[in-house]
Amino acid sequence: MANLTEELVLAALRNVREPELHKDLVTLNMIRDVKIKGDDVSFTIVLTTPACPLTAQMEQNSKDVLAQIGARKVDIHWISEVPSDQRIIDRLQVTFHNTIAISSGKGGVGKSTVAANLAVALAKMGAGVGLLDADIYGPNIPLMMGVDHLPRTTGDKITPALAYGVRLMSMAFLMQPDQPVIWRGPMIHSAIRQFLTDVDWGQLDYLIIDLPPGTGDAQLTLAQSVPLTGAVVVTTPQEVALADALKGLKMFEKLEVDILGIVENMGPYIDPKTGQKIAFFGEGGGQRMADRLQVPFLGSVPLDPAVREGGDAGQPIVSSRPESLAAQALNQIAQKVAARISVLNLE
Repeated sequence: MANLTEELVLAALRNVREPELHKDLVTLNMIRDVKIKGDDVSFTIVLTTPACPLTAQMEQNSKDVLAQIGARKVDIHWISEVPSDQRIIDRLQVTFHNTIAISSGKGGVGKSTVAANLAVALAKMGAGVGLLDADIYGPNIPLMMGVDHLPRTTGDKITPALAYGVRLMSMAFLMQPDQPVIWRGPMIHSAIRQFLTDVDWGQLDYLIIDLPPGTGDAQLTLAQSVPLTGAVVVTTPQEVALADALKGLKMFEKLEVDILGIVENMGPYIDPKTGQKIAFFGEGGGQRMADRLQVPFLGSVPLDPAVREGGDAGQPIVSSRPESLAAQALNQIAQKVAARISVLNLE
């Protein structure tokens, strides 16, 4: 067996593919700091997101190909560098790298619950995450995140609140709890623009934006104010919700916003004692819609009273009950969203 060299190591690692991006690790420039000492090899793999679910697969494949060229011990280090949506950097003087719109065609499908839990899930995985509550008419994110204090102002910038590792800004911080918002389009445009540019978000890998339901001024304003890396459409399984979700999805297509995928919320309830599945709102509607429209299906979140309880108590279920089926589903959805963004940015 020939002596190990960096060239031999890199040649071997060209046979290891990143499962989501479908290219090899060397071509993707994911291999750094190769060190060789006799038959021992160490290097760093630079992930495109800390939410990558397939590191074990890449690690084993890397060790297998290096063993074939004579490596006795392989030590792999992991870091992550989330690729940026260059349109955001070019257009706005901001420090968030990707924007994710969470949308629904109608209210009552759990859109804000999904937004809050995805934000917390990504933050727990090590990403820098902000959560902008742009649901002007019903800003519930502070309640769901357990935040009841106003953010402070430093100079001409607002410092966002912080909860569960997520930086948070909401219209709810600027109004009385019982005060209705009766605004026309230009006022909505101004508010959303200020939330994007007058808040000191810091360095963020992902800014998650919880939109109001429907296809109105807020959605149009957001698309005009900042390039959206992609949109997640939330629905429930029943046909009436799917019909409205379809309108929201078509709106983003007309605005030339990439669809990251569909999330089906309130899927079948799983009885924890018997394992029996009860489809209160139907089953499989989100998957059927994704198949029909040829967009990704990100997953189904099972109906679970703990999701509602956690939202009311300001304790997102991915944090309060990470072992639950609902939390596991939301974590997997967060990983898929992050992977989709990596694919889009590296195409």
